[in-house]
Amino acid sequence: MPEPKPLDLALVWHMHQPDYRDQASGEFTQPWVYLHAMKDYTDMAAHLEQHPGMRAVVNLVPVLVDQLEDYCDQFATGRLRDPLLRMLARDEASPLTAGERALVIAQCFHANHERMVAPYTPYEGLHELLGAAGKQGEDAYGYLSDRYFYDLVTWYHLVWTGETVRRASELVTRLMTVGMDYTRADRLALFDLIGDLVRGVVGRYARLAADGRIELSSTPHHHPLAPLLIDFGAAREAVPAAHLPQWHAYPGGIGRVESHIQSALESHARRFGARPAGIWPAEGGVSGALLKLLAQAGCRWTASGEGVLANSLRSAGGDMAAREQLLYRPYRIDGEDITVFFRDDRLSDRIGFDYTKWHSRDAALNFVGELERIAAQAGEADTPLVSVILDGENCWEYYPYNGYYFLDTLYGALETHLDIRTTTYAAYLDRQARPERPRARLGRLGRLAAGSWVNGDFATWIGSHEKNHAWDLLSAAKQSFDLVMASGRLGDAARAQALRQLAVCESSDWFWWMGDYNPPRAVASFDRLFRANLARLYELLHLPAPVVLREPISGGGGHPEAGGTMRRSA
Repeated sequence: MPEPKPLDLALVWHMHQPDYRDQASGEFTQPWVYLHAMKDYTDMAAHLEQHPGMRAVVNLVPVLVDQLEDYCDQFATGRLRDPLLRMLARDEASPLTAGERALVIAQCFHANHERMVAPYTPYEGLHELLGAAGKQGEDAYGYLSDRYFYDLVTWYHLVWTGETVRRASELVTRLMTVGMDYTRADRLALFDLIGDLVRGVVGRYARLAADGRIELSSTPHHHPLAPLLIDFGAAREAVPAAHLPQWHAYPGGIGRVESHIQSALESHARRFGARPAGIWPAEGGVSGALLKLLAQAGCRWTASGEGVLANSLRSAGGDMAAREQLLYRPYRIDGEDITVFFRDDRLSDRIGFDYTKWHSRDAALNFVGELERIAAQAGEADTPLVSVILDGENCWEYYPYNGYYFLDTLYGALETHLDIRTTTYAAYLDRQARPERPRARLGRLGRLAAGSWVNGDFATWIGSHEKNHAWDLLSAAKQSFDLVMASGRLGDAARAQALRQLAVCESSDWFWWMGDYNPPRAVASFDRLFRANLARLYELLHLPAPVVLREPISGGGGHPEAGGTMRRSA
């Protein structure tokens, strides 16, 4: 029987939501930030707290934390800028409006039906009643009582509570047991619980980091697809025939990426007491030009997908034939003082997609077995470093019990394993010079091929007619921005407001959703918000918004891309 061999595991949970706020009114157009906070961000923190032997990297995108802080202010002041929260806390003195009813119908079954609706008989009954009413004609929903809508909005928030919350909260247990006819006092008690959960998220991760149990990393502030902002031509490194936007390049892209990086470093230091050691670039999107900017900013590490490594090796005349000897090590790129790690796509996607269909214990032990197999196949003097990187939020609603038993079993097996050591990237780099345990040999690349964690390319964000049109609209707005800034017409406060609005427009999420393979409802929502953000930018520049911004960019018509690394809630 072969001797057990050691292995290092870097488990990275990426947590991000785009800016859902209408920048003119401050109103939230989607509730995903606080819903994920009360379910996934809370559960993920709880699992790490309950397993003190675990080490992990948690990547908090600054624009997500910005919005969490906005919600904290809403709960503290009572000035609610999220219409769904207002509905939960609404006084019953006046009848519901048609708009309020439409909001609840549109939103309050937006969840995984198998895991979050069907298991709860009263909630499923509300779903069946809505379906029956809908068959009666266009105005049928008007015959549903106000009590129906109050019960529905209550159940929606109940099923979005984390599993660790349900196990600790007598309130959630009681309300789920009651099942119907919720009073306003019931709803306000649930509202207060949600406020406590949202307020606690950032502090819980900060304490875990202060105790040395996790490393907190960051992303350029508003989650821009930095390599494309720097150079649209980066898309052709992986896909030479890719169609590009009409604009030759995004105006002033290097400066904009530098601004997003610097803002992320500063906001992270302000919130957590120190700058992050590492940056996970939006969508794992990297290029040689971005690597240079990260190194100049003092970042010790960054990471991307396995496909990027394969493309980088191919461009140097090599290949990934010896995948496991090449993937499971840190890399340095010639001329850059920064370490690059590459995720194991197969294992990352097993957690993100495949294990949702397995028995939780079988899935967790299978994952550990895969790590043992990788260790057994490593060279005698080499300890593999396996990077597993995925969303920390979007897959759990596809698991039974929000992934509770999977994560509990997995963390328990990892923290007690004699040969697998969980680590953070910063801790791994700190140990590089120490001889107490063999490590993976440092890999070298002459250059880093541009690409992302989705198939090693940027096709998810550029190349189609709709995506390229969105880039052209953004580029035109940026040119107008530059001209107005150069004119000196705006005062300091107005300039700062316009600069922040530009950063919102540069988010990668808008381009992800443009395309007929995505669901129409989600595409329409993101399309509308992107165009509204651009129109708002023109307004802040005191310029008329182009008429073309009134026209939808993309209609959607399918399902989210199969085989990708991120499953979106919207």
